[in-house]
Amino acid sequence: VYILDEPSVGLHPHDIDLVKKGLTRLRNKGNTILLVEHNPLMMSFADYVVELGPVAGASGGQLTFQGTYEELLNSSSLTGKWLREKIAFKTKVRKSSNFVQLTNLNSNNLKNINIRIPIDVVTVLTGVAGSGKSSLVKELKNSLDVPYIDLAQKDISTNLRSTPATYLDILDPIRKLFAQSNQTSLGLFSYNGQGACPICKGKGVTITNMAFMDPVVEVCEACHGKRYSKKALQYHYQGKDIAEILDFSVDQALNFFSSGEEKNQMLKEKLSSLKRVGLGYIHLNQTLTTLSGGELQRIKLASRINEKGTVFLLDEPTSGLHMQDIAEQIKLINQLVDAHNGVIVIEHNQTVISQADWLIDIGPGAG
Repeated sequence: VYILDEPSVGLHPHDIDLVKKGLTRLRNKGNTILLVEHNPLMMSFADYVVELGPVAGASGGQLTFQGTYEELLNSSSLTGKWLREKIAFKTKVRKSSNFVQLTNLNSNNLKNINIRIPIDVVTVLTGVAGSGKSSLVKELKNSLDVPYIDLAQKDISTNLRSTPATYLDILDPIRKLFAQSNQTSLGLFSYNGQGACPICKGKGVTITNMAFMDPVVEVCEACHGKRYSKKALQYHYQGKDIAEILDFSVDQALNFFSSGEEKNQMLKEKLSSLKRVGLGYIHLNQTLTTLSGGELQRIKLASRINEKGTVFLLDEPTSGLHMQDIAEQIKLINQLVDAHNGVIVIEHNQTVISQADWLIDIGPGAG
């Protein structure tokens, strides 16, 4: 049995075709292939399809379809619906008024390239894996004289204490709400300080280092993963202790803080940013080390989503996304450009490619 998790990530359709041929040869030799996939090109050669849903997070986890690919195409399931959607180029293309001229590019695989790259529209950079796309973006960054945000995957430092709540500064306003409503010390609601569980020191887990093996990580027996001391957890805000609130998903937290209180406004804006980038299902206290590269990239995007006059550099933002999530991602990219930013995307997804204002293809091969 071969188990593969998103083998199409980072691959051009040409490369995906080679992967499909290799997997078909394995199957024909009497092996079983189990794929976790979102790419329609990979789904199309499946002998059997299982869909889970209907949505992400706590409202998911149900079996919503099982059967052949042909049956999926004709089903009422979410994936079946999106597979029936036809890819079409956008009808209204933005015209750029701001190009960056690059000449005689020779770094890595680039071979004497002269190119004009628009930086105020949706520009999509395509090509097979290893064709030189990242090298071209690196050359562009060296020549940009406007602010830019490089949203590379895995470009967030992660450790056991870092969570979406800490990265987007959501934890501090929640701590202030608890301190003000209970008229007690602000420091009591920090799991990195006064309010930390005395056993795990606010990590939520205990780590036993083994001399010749990987460390053994176990949920803390004292706080049961909540990170906080018993003293901190005895205080409540609207009937919840701070650990219960931090265990909310983004969607649950938005609902909880939906009251019109002015002091909650900044908190709601930060939570809304996470929802806009398609992360409404992640939990506020989820350790960043448990997130995928695509999820980390979207968390970083959420932290800068209200910028203006900036060039956003995105690397495979559709990695690990379902077709419905990709549609939301395209909508967000267009909103960024409509807010007077530029977006430059390295992408292989054909739906994203079809919605570009300007396309650049590098190749023809790799290396």
